[in-house]
Amino acid sequence: MNTTRCDVGAALAPTASMTAERKRQLMVDRHIRARGVADPRVLAAMAKVPREQFVPAELAEFAYDDRPLPIAAEQTISQPYIVALMAEAARLQPGDKILEIGTGSGYAAAVFAAISARVYTIERHAELAEVARERLARLGYHGVEVRCGDGTLGWPEHAPFDAIIVAAGGPEVPQALVDQLAVGGRLVMPVGTSRAQELVRVIRRSATELDREDLGAVQFVPLIGEQGWEPEPVPPRTPAPAPARAPKPASRPALISKLVAECAEPIARIEDAAIEGLLERIGDARVVLLGEATHGTSEFYRMRTRITQQLILRHGFRAVAVEADWPDASVVDRYVRGKPPRQRVWLPFSRFPTWMWRNRETQELLEWLRAYNAETAAPERKVSFSGLDLYSLFTSAYEVVRYLDRVDPIAAVAARERYGRLTPWQDDPAAYGRAALVGKMKDCEQDVVAMLRELLAKRIEYSAQDGDEFFDAAQNARVVAEAERYYRVMYYGGEQSWNLRDQHMFETLQSILAHRGPDAKLVVWEHNSHIGDASATEMSARGEHNVGQLCRAAFGTEMYNVGFGTDHGTVAAAHDWDGSMERMTVRPARADSYERLCHDAGVPAFLLHLRDPARRELRDELFAPRLERAIGVVYRPGTELQSHYFQAVLPAQFDEYVWFDETQAIDPLQVVEVAAPALEHPFAT
Repeated sequence: MNTTRCDVGAALAPTASMTAERKRQLMVDRHIRARGVADPRVLAAMAKVPREQFVPAELAEFAYDDRPLPIAAEQTISQPYIVALMAEAARLQPGDKILEIGTGSGYAAAVFAAISARVYTIERHAELAEVARERLARLGYHGVEVRCGDGTLGWPEHAPFDAIIVAAGGPEVPQALVDQLAVGGRLVMPVGTSRAQELVRVIRRSATELDREDLGAVQFVPLIGEQGWEPEPVPPRTPAPAPARAPKPASRPALISKLVAECAEPIARIEDAAIEGLLERIGDARVVLLGEATHGTSEFYRMRTRITQQLILRHGFRAVAVEADWPDASVVDRYVRGKPPRQRVWLPFSRFPTWMWRNRETQELLEWLRAYNAETAAPERKVSFSGLDLYSLFTSAYEVVRYLDRVDPIAAVAARERYGRLTPWQDDPAAYGRAALVGKMKDCEQDVVAMLRELLAKRIEYSAQDGDEFFDAAQNARVVAEAERYYRVMYYGGEQSWNLRDQHMFETLQSILAHRGPDAKLVVWEHNSHIGDASATEMSARGEHNVGQLCRAAFGTEMYNVGFGTDHGTVAAAHDWDGSMERMTVRPARADSYERLCHDAGVPAFLLHLRDPARRELRDELFAPRLERAIGVVYRPGTELQSHYFQAVLPAQFDEYVWFDETQAIDPLQVVEVAAPALEHPFAT
């Protein structure tokens, strides 16, 4: 995953150290070829043109993400896949004369010029045309001629054209462009309204005969001009207010915000919030997924604690699972269930980001669980605490060996030998994946998988001694096997490493349910990007799935997921991966986001049922895709749109939404603040 999606492992991917050529090739392989573009000329051109040269310098790190990026004049550079798709649809040939409408940064023109040497491109914004002209010349694309003008009228002085590509959507194909198409020529452009457009291809068969094909749904900026859309009137300039908030929303968003306010169930105080309605809606669900829009907001932790306590007290939930490493959470589990502590040589929750679980808000949950379990006599009624993640490659291996030392010393010898081959990378697991990738060593997949199989083969023998102990060891062995694979595949980037991690977390929660018995109920704490249904977000277009989507498919109505959001305040986060935690200011939400709709509702905190059949009007209004914000352990306010916003359909993503307009950062917990026996409390040294 990446920091855009707020996954804790995002910054492990070494994209910053890759060469530009390698990034381009990954972009072509994962976002263009894998999505069906097969023209070898197009693929070669996309792998050749340096997209980082066509975006603002501060956005260069995002140049090879498959997304549009902002440029000057409030315009965008098209996402790479769209450029490739249109080039292939236009069937470009080396000898073609090409007309492009909508120069923008000049990137698409450079791609077309890499296929055919003669490209004429028109841009209606003078500042963009001038910058593109200079940039293309500087980069050696001398066969591209740039002009500022009305693209809907074409460039008759250089007609006819073998291919015309229009990077904006019009109400219909401009007749002027059709007239400038050569016999055999192909014109590709989006046609339709601002909300619904079809990519069409027009082929001139003769002087009087045209063929037209629909190639699929797309969405582009409007084609402005004499034979396109009229430009929107420019409002008179007024001095901007000092706060950096986006403009007041239009009437439609204002109406939606009013509906939100009418449907909201206000929260006055978290500790005694009235959540009976939410509990009733959860009903008999076996799995409840509680999200968060950041990894460092106090209100999110405290509200999840409130909901979790009530699920335990009133709905019989007996398991809590969080986005944390298995062995670290296992130390917590022993603490909250009153089991004697184990001797350990490692410190739980000591890797970056330490504040994510080592904080006062989490401590309050743990103390409550410990007190609750202390009053519960039957072991099967005690509430367990587990970690779902897979980053603990070496700690989990250590725990497997330690378990086998107790129950099967001979097997422990084999485990030491197999896991020992990973030892050179114990301080930097990511380095293991890099070494395996470049062929400096044989990967250890067979060894770690064999260890897992042998452990599971003795399930009956081992679990007879202590079922919980065997389950813990087996899960650690699974983590080693999956983490070894994860650290190898993450160097390829894209969806594979994300899917592997979320698949592991989903399978781990299934194992917890199976271990706790047929009537077990589980509450999960993870980021919105994991527990919201990925099929309702742009993640799906990238080929990514997540825990929420997998749970929806597996449990159906027996799963209930709750997303969280905020507008402004403070958050605990770092500027870069492995950086120091800072108390950072969260910027007010964008005007085109779900968060802005909730802010403009004017209710400081509330619950919002997103699938209430009695509130059909609200659900229908919220079904229009909008931006949604996601902040992980890394927060970059300077590139917030690119780093932290993504497209989503909120009512399809979550069953419920919890809103806190203004939020505060969590309170990090220093180990010296915990007054408890050193080996008993999970936060102690």
